Amino acid sequence: EHDLVQKKTFTKWINAQFSKVKILVPVIQTKERGSTRVHALNNVNKVLQVLHQNNVDLVNIGGTDIVDGNHKLTLGLIWSIILHWQVSTDVMSSLQQTNSEKILLSWVRQSTRAYPEVNVLNFTTSWADGLALNAILHHFRPNAFSWDGVVQMRPVERLEHAFTVAKDQLAIERLLDPEDVAVQLPDKKSILLYVTSLFAALPKDVNMESIREVETLPRRFKVEAEDSCPGLSAQVTPDNKACCFKTFTHFKTPDTLSELEGEMEGGMLEADLDTYQTTLEEVLTWLLSAEDTLQIQDEVLDDVEGVKEQFHTHEDFMMELTAHQSSVGNVLQAGNQLIAQGSLSEEVEDEIREQMSLLNSRWESLRVASMDRQARLHEVLMELQQQQLQQLSDWLTRTEDRIRKIETERPAKDIDDYKQRIEQHKELQNDLEAEQVKVNSLTHMVVVVDENSGESATAALEEQLQSLGERWAAVCRWTEERWHKLQEVFLVWQQLVSDQVEHNFYFTLFPNISAPRHIFP
Repeated sequence: EHDLVQKKTFTKWINAQFSKVKILVPVIQTKERGSTRVHALNNVNKVLQVLHQNNVDLVNIGGTDIVDGNHKLTLGLIWSIILHWQVSTDVMSSLQQTNSEKILLSWVRQSTRAYPEVNVLNFTTSWADGLALNAILHHFRPNAFSWDGVVQMRPVERLEHAFTVAKDQLAIERLLDPEDVAVQLPDKKSILLYVTSLFAALPKDVNMESIREVETLPRRFKVEAEDSCPGLSAQVTPDNKACCFKTFTHFKTPDTLSELEGEMEGGMLEADLDTYQTTLEEVLTWLLSAEDTLQIQDEVLDDVEGVKEQFHTHEDFMMELTAHQSSVGNVLQAGNQLIAQGSLSEEVEDEIREQMSLLNSRWESLRVASMDRQARLHEVLMELQQQQLQQLSDWLTRTEDRIRKIETERPAKDIDDYKQRIEQHKELQNDLEAEQVKVNSLTHMVVVVDENSGESATAALEEQLQSLGERWAAVCRWTEERWHKLQEVFLVWQQLVSDQVEHNFYFTLFPNISAPRHIFP
C-alpha cells in the first residue's frame, strides 16, 4: 500500500520538477534514439552515471533494474534523488546539519507550538488527522482561514483544505491525496516530501535549542504521564507537589502465522491461483526488504540518547512488521483455500505447501530476530536509564544535605555576610539549572509495556520515579522560596543601612544631640 502511495507522490513530484531540472540537460541532449532494449539501457546508464557524479546514493540499482521495471528499486532511487536535491538542499544546508528529519520536526513543532490540538511526534501518525498541516499554514498565514473552522472538519476535509491553501497561497503542488494521509499509518517518505516543500516555501526560523529538544521527544504509541502531573522545571511554584518522568511504550508483538491464520479465518473470498501467486510474490519481496533492514541496523550503542534513537528506529520497524502481518495472513489463508478446493493438481498443491512452509519459516525468523533486538535494546536502555536515575538520586541526596546545613546556619551578622549568603544561594541555583539538563532526558524514559505485561511490570519503576519526582520538586520549591525570602530580607537590610546613613548625617549636623552609636547589634 505504501509503495502505491509513494509511486503516486513521487510521480507528481517528478512532473513538478521538469521545469527546474538542469543537471540532466547534457544527458537529454545526447540521448540515444531507438526503441530497443540496448538503447534504453544506454540512456538509463548515462543518467545513473550523472547521478553518481553528483554523489547521489544509487541504492545498489543498475540500468537493468530500471529498464525491467523493478518498481521497488526505482522508488528507492527516486527517494535518493529527493533526499539529495530537495531535502538536502532545502533543509540541511540552511543549518549545516546532517539530520534533515530532525530539523524538519523541530521546525514543525516550533510552528505548531501555539496550537494545543497539535502534537507532532513523527512523520507518520501525527499527520493523519490533518491538523498539523493546517496549523503550519495558519501559523504563517493567520488571515488565510479560520482555525476554529478547521478543527470542526473531518480529517479528510482538513487535509483537502490544507492542500488547497498550500497550492493557492504558496504554489505548492498537491503531491498527496487526502485519502492517502487519513489512514492508520501514513507513508513516511511521502509526508516528509510534502513537509519539505512547505519548509522550502516558508520562513525557516529554527535554532539549535529547538533541534536538541527533538532528541528527547516521546515517539508514537507512547503514553505521557498524567496531565495533572507537572513537568520538571527549575521554576517550581509552591503548588507543585510532585513531578513525573515516565513514558511507557505500548507495543503489540507481531503474531505467529498460526495466530494470523486464526484471525483471518472466514475473512477472505474464494481464492484463485493467480491472485495467490501475485500476493505471495509481493509479501516475499517485502520480507526480503525487511530482512535486509534488520540486518543492517547498527550494533547497540552505550550512551542513553544513542540507544533511545536506536530503540525508536527499531520501534518503527516493529510497527511496520505489525502493519504487514495481515498481508502474510492473507497469503496463508489463500493457500489453504486453494488446497481445500481440490481443483489443483497434486504437484501444484505440493508447491503451494512448500511456499507456505518457506513463508512460515522466514516470517517466524524475522519476527523472533526483531523481538530479540528489541529486547536487547530495551535491556541496555533500561540499564543506562537506571544509571541516570541513580545519579539523580545521589545528586538529590547531596543537595538535601546541603539544604539542611544552610537551614542550621546562624543568622547573618551584617549586610556583607548576608550578601555572601545570597551569592552562595546563586551557586545552588546554578547547580540546579545544570542538573535540569540531565533531568530533561529523564522526562521521557522508555519502558516497553506489551499486551502481556501486568501492573507489576512497571509498579516498582513508577514508585521510584514518583519518589525522585517529589524530591526534585521539593528541592526546586525550597530553592525558589528561600530566594524570595533572601530578597525580602535584603531589602530590609538596605533600608536599615539607608536609615543609619541618614541618622549619622543628621547627628553630624547636630552633634550635641545624643544618638546611639550603632544601628546593628
